[in-house]
Amino acid sequence: MLSGEPPSRPFFILYLDGAEYAEELRRLSHWVEDLLLPVYGGEVTSGSPWCPRWREHPEAIAYLHGLWLAWQERTGPRAGPSDPAVWHQNHLWPTMDTLRSPHGPFAGCKPGGHRPKERPWVERDD
Repeated sequence: MLSGEPPSRPFFILYLDGAEYAEELRRLSHWVEDLLLPVYGGEVTSGSPWCPRWREHPEAIAYLHGLWLAWQERTGPRAGPSDPAVWHQNHLWPTMDTLRSPHGPFAGCKPGGHRPKERPWVERDD
């Protein structure tokens, strides 16, 4: 960082809000729906669920955004010849296995059906 420049915040979708968040989610959705799912989505089963309303799962958005950022880095103009293989091994399959686990963020969701998840209750000391 050059002196005098304000510190930049990390570029991660969970740090964005308002119009910035909406635009990044729109861009992410395009990648998920036009590339990721048609190529790597596989069949939806109870053992490998996918929620048709994945945008309503903040955990899934976070995982998918990280996967997409890695995709851009590993397949962009500065990527090396083996970078796509690294993306598959180190990013794609661990992420998809987590997302599509029967205990993952889409547990209980079925084709054509979304099940909101209850998050743990936290007692705050104010």
